[in-house]
Amino acid sequence: MNFVPAHETASRPRLVVIGNGMAGIRTVEELLSRAPDKYNITVFGAEPRVNYNRIMLSPLLSGEKTFDDIVINPLDWYQHNNILLLSGDPVIHIDRAEKFVISRSGTKTPYDHLLLATGSDPIIIPVPGHKLPGVVTFRDVDDVDTMLAAAENGGEAVVIGGGLLGLEAAVGLQARGMAVTVIHLASHVMERQLDGSAGHLLQEELRRRGITVMTGADTAEICGTDRVTGVSLKDGHHIPASLVVMAVGIRPNGRLANESGVAVERGIVVNDVMATSDPSIHAVGECVQHRGLCYGLVAPLFEMAKSCADDLAGINSTGYGGSVTSTKLKVTGVDVFSAGDFSSGPDCDDIVFRDAGRGVYKRIILFEGRIRGAVLYGDTSDGAWYFQLMKDETDVTDLRNSLAFGQAFAGGSATNPIDAVAALPDNAEICGCNGICKGSIVSAITEKNLTSLDDVKAHTKASASCGSCAGLVESLLAATLGGGYQAASVKPICPCTDHDHDNVRRLIRARALKTMPAVMQELEWKTPDGCHICRPALNYYLLAAWPGDYVDHGASRFINERVHANIQKDGTYSVVPRMWGGLTNPRELRAIADVADKFNIPTVKVTGGQRIDLLGVKKQDLPAVWADLNSAGMVSGHAYGKSLRTVKTCVGQEWCRFGTQMSLGMGVALEKMTWGSWMPHKFKMAVSGCPRNCAEATIKDFGVIATDGGWDLHVGGNGGIHLRATELLCKVTTEAEVREYCGAFIQLYRETARYLERTAPWIERVGLKYVQDRMVEDAQNRATLFARFIESQKTAQIDPWAERATGGVDAHEFKHLTAAE
Repeated sequence: MNFVPAHETASRPRLVVIGNGMAGIRTVEELLSRAPDKYNITVFGAEPRVNYNRIMLSPLLSGEKTFDDIVINPLDWYQHNNILLLSGDPVIHIDRAEKFVISRSGTKTPYDHLLLATGSDPIIIPVPGHKLPGVVTFRDVDDVDTMLAAAENGGEAVVIGGGLLGLEAAVGLQARGMAVTVIHLASHVMERQLDGSAGHLLQEELRRRGITVMTGADTAEICGTDRVTGVSLKDGHHIPASLVVMAVGIRPNGRLANESGVAVERGIVVNDVMATSDPSIHAVGECVQHRGLCYGLVAPLFEMAKSCADDLAGINSTGYGGSVTSTKLKVTGVDVFSAGDFSSGPDCDDIVFRDAGRGVYKRIILFEGRIRGAVLYGDTSDGAWYFQLMKDETDVTDLRNSLAFGQAFAGGSATNPIDAVAALPDNAEICGCNGICKGSIVSAITEKNLTSLDDVKAHTKASASCGSCAGLVESLLAATLGGGYQAASVKPICPCTDHDHDNVRRLIRARALKTMPAVMQELEWKTPDGCHICRPALNYYLLAAWPGDYVDHGASRFINERVHANIQKDGTYSVVPRMWGGLTNPRELRAIADVADKFNIPTVKVTGGQRIDLLGVKKQDLPAVWADLNSAGMVSGHAYGKSLRTVKTCVGQEWCRFGTQMSLGMGVALEKMTWGSWMPHKFKMAVSGCPRNCAEATIKDFGVIATDGGWDLHVGGNGGIHLRATELLCKVTTEAEVREYCGAFIQLYRETARYLERTAPWIERVGLKYVQDRMVEDAQNRATLFARFIESQKTAQIDPWAERATGGVDAHEFKHLTAAE
């Protein structure tokens, strides 16, 4: 994980950064943009990983994001900027007199300037049992991994704390299948951000999702002997639990600074340029105290980073003057926004808007004609506008009558979203997750000729995290480029919905939707039962998301899959029994011949996948044909399926004088491991016994070519109309590695590809590097993918459509399955 630069420039001073998190690395980014050659930079990180977006931990927990999705700066960023990264090695001592730091591994590193970005520590309430195994906090990826491991076994979870983090943890765990109870000491959830009315609406939404919320609940004890078994409250209630999440708050981590003699009160005391009591030491982020205040939200941290970078770069600036903060809840389908002070008072005016039918609540607090605070629930589209008016201390007296209706009706005249965002000042914050203002986005658009939302994400990070500001960014693109901008069109799955494939997959996981009616209800399908386009796709996505829970819906599959045969132009069917790796034997051949004679099947053909195709089978004969073939031990070749089709082989080292490895055995092993797999589309494999490649492995979805030293693994080929050669995934040496890579590749493909997307266009869309990063570079993730694949294969063998494909189907069931035809 660590990167060591090739060299240091002796003339440059040394900057050591303690903390590889969002605040410290944002400061480094800002410094590099101002003075890229000023320092030799060393970064120490306590976690054994690169810089990632901590505020995206809740989507990581719920399954909406992967770790790669939330990485801010990958390893090559450190390399490109010649930064020495020492991750997983926290600093344990600072010697201010001699100006060096010592890490846990014993590494001694001198500094000329030191930047402290040590963040905050979670508060653990010291009730009995708080140290039991099964009690976790929610602050980093390791905490998420712990919760995910607990969620694999199901059961009950208790979240102590109904603030931002607590609710996000609760929703994430519920999406992972746990029964969740939130216990909160205050009278309503998120009391620091929401008033009672908005808190009530949020609680009701959480309860509707199946999460129990107990307010006014005071924890007495966490129960258990060897590990957590439950939580007892002071009023006598007992809640069973195998996992307890502490999410009751944070405190600045000033331990290192305090031990070294730097001034620390609640946090590390800093001035407006983020310098501490030691002029050679700066501090930023949740660890600091500025003008008596400590901040736990990301926007102030990024503002601090700019002021600190100015000072480190030798640029005179006004410095950091403190922050007005806003908050959004990162829970899919729940829109909550809060900013400023909503406590009101005798000198304040409240403007309240309620729409019970839509579940919308807005409250704007005015003081002397200016916005003092705002709370929005259900419709947060005007949050940025209210927030900017509040930060600018704009007199809104003339807007009062229409203020509750938002920016579109400001001053009594409606405007479109493009005009609305164009009217915002350059310092208006557009992306709260990454602290990106309008001016920065507009400058990037004009200076770098950006023309799409993806371009803006790549160059500015705006909308690259939770995505809630994507609409604002697109409006900025339209306002900046005028007629030259064309919004990226979202292609819905079908006319029944406005959602595309990717969004449906994400929401199925995020909202724990486990039936087709639930998906259509929650995602507001326009038709009552869907159509022939969306139903097969939903059936696949539900099976992929919940392989152990979801019961495959045979009636939502195409006719070929329902009858386990390919329909032909004359209305008859083609039956293809499976031949493992292209191998057969006299018994199977006799069975095929007998079936052809018995049912007067007119054509028997050897297929391109080394199997025998029985063409011209009458529909009413299909059950009996399969019964006879099954009696000879032959199962379906799934020639009709969105599944594994064939594994083509050459005779390899078993027979061929040029063979370098046992390709026949490998082909049979791969086919037996993967048959019956449900896929987004058909999937073909091949194993060639030497580089002569007689099995044509380089035009298959997964191709294996034997070499003297092992096996070359190829992916993403297609021999159809649009010919595409494979790309080399990697080289391996053992048969076990071939099997693991094969299963992991299939699992990654079916978890991330769109329905009816072959591996060739999938890899063209996501990139070979995306696949290699998750399989070749990350051995642990590869093993995890392979384990999920093997587990899903157990489900595939008992799945109704796979069972029927073995030939075990009677006439009554067959008639029922095909009744729709």
